[in-house]
Order: sequence, then C-alpha cells, then structure tokens
Amino acid sequence: MSAAAVSDCWVMVRRSARRTIRSRDTLVISLLLPILIMLLFVYVFGGAIEVEGPYLDYVLPGIMLLCTGFGASITATAVAADMSSGAVQRFRTLPMFRQALLAGHAGEGVLRNLAAVAIVLILALVLGFRPRAGISGWLTATAIVVLFVVAVTWIAVALGLLARSPEAAGGFTYAIMFIPYLSSAFVPTSTMPGWLRGFADHQPATAVVEGLRGQLDGAGGGVVAAGCWCLGLALLGYVTAALRYESR
Repeated sequence: MSAAAVSDCWVMVRRSARRTIRSRDTLVISLLLPILIMLLFVYVFGGAIEVEGPYLDYVLPGIMLLCTGFGASITATAVAADMSSGAVQRFRTLPMFRQALLAGHAGEGVLRNLAAVAIVLILALVLGFRPRAGISGWLTATAIVVLFVVAVTWIAVALGLLARSPEAAGGFTYAIMFIPYLSSAFVPTSTMPGWLRGFADHQPATAVVEGLRGQLDGAGGGVVAAGCWCLGLALLGYVTAALRYESR
C-alpha cells in the first residue's frame, strides 16, 4: 500500500472517530454497557455459578468478547448509514484509495473496541482480578484480543454492507453479541445439554475465551485454536466486505 493510500485511510479513520465522538450517547453505551454486564455477572450471578477459582477471573475473557460485540453494532450501523446516504458515491468521485472508506470504519472500530476492553480490564483489576500471567502471557493475550477485535470489526463492516438499512445492520450484529453466551465464556460447557455442548465446544468464542484464560492464569494453551479462528474470521469479513463494496 502506498503512502497516499495510507494517508487516505487515516483521514477516513479520523472521520469515523469524529462521528462517534459527536454521538455521545452511542459512545457512552458502547463503553458503559460491558462494565454493567460484568458487574451483573460477578455480583448477581457469580455466587450461583461454580467454577474453579474466583468467578471474576473466569468471566473476564467473556466480557472482553462482549465489548467487541457491542462495538460491532456501532460499526455496522455506521457503514450502512454511509451506504444508504449516498456518501459512498461522493467519495468515489474523489481521487482517493477506493478501500479507504472501509478501512476508516474498520480502523475506528478497532481503536474504540480496544479502548472498551482496556476499560473493562482496569475495572476488573480494581475489583480484585489478579492474573498470574508473565510478560509472554500478557503479550500473547494482547495479541489474541487484537486479532479478535480486528476479525469482529471486519465482520461488522461486511454486515453493514450487506444490510439494506442502518437498522437492519444493527440487527445483524445481535448474532455477534449472542454467540459468547453459547460458549464457555460465562459457564462451563459441561453444565450444558449434550446437543448444545457440542456447538459450544466447537465455536470461535469458546476457542478465544479458552486461549485468553490460559494466558491470563498462566496455564498456557489454546493459542493456536484462538489464532486460527481469529485469522479465519478476519479474512472472511475482509473478503466479503471488499467484494460487496465493489458490487454496490
């Protein structure tokens, strides 16, 4: 990618960021809602769920995934709004990198979601989360989070392009927010019915959660599966978004 293309993408990232900042209610909800859900699970449901170790340590990776799911809804809605408002047609008349608009939405979504994850992590540390990870564990966990955020953000961009309206785009992303609930994010899969456990054990949210858990508690493991799922989803989202963008 040339320097001009990178500059065009950065301009679109700043454009998307300004739009998000101006919509303060949306920004507050995307950052506050995961915190409220973590407090709900830890202090309301946590006492009734039996896991090894503190429930806060168990549930934190799942909350990180939910942060990304909530952020994906904002990204998908913003992409659909640009497509339905005619902004894309105006940008295509300018001498700029053709994929800059998509890269701008994806870049802003990644930065916003990582900020939400960081806020949740800081709050968890305040509440008593004490990870046993070393430097390598933290670096690996960070890489998994970044890969997952990038993957989900590109999936959200693709959904925004596939939707007919911003409202439909927001509805499509409910699946992203729902998937972590059908995984080992909040309860052990061994407590689920057999027909559901088969799905829960072999879906991306469980792989990512187990990979994060293994790195943060110092046990290791799960990195390959989490990385493969994240890279596969990122590629699927990017290719779908690029093809749909060109066709529209």
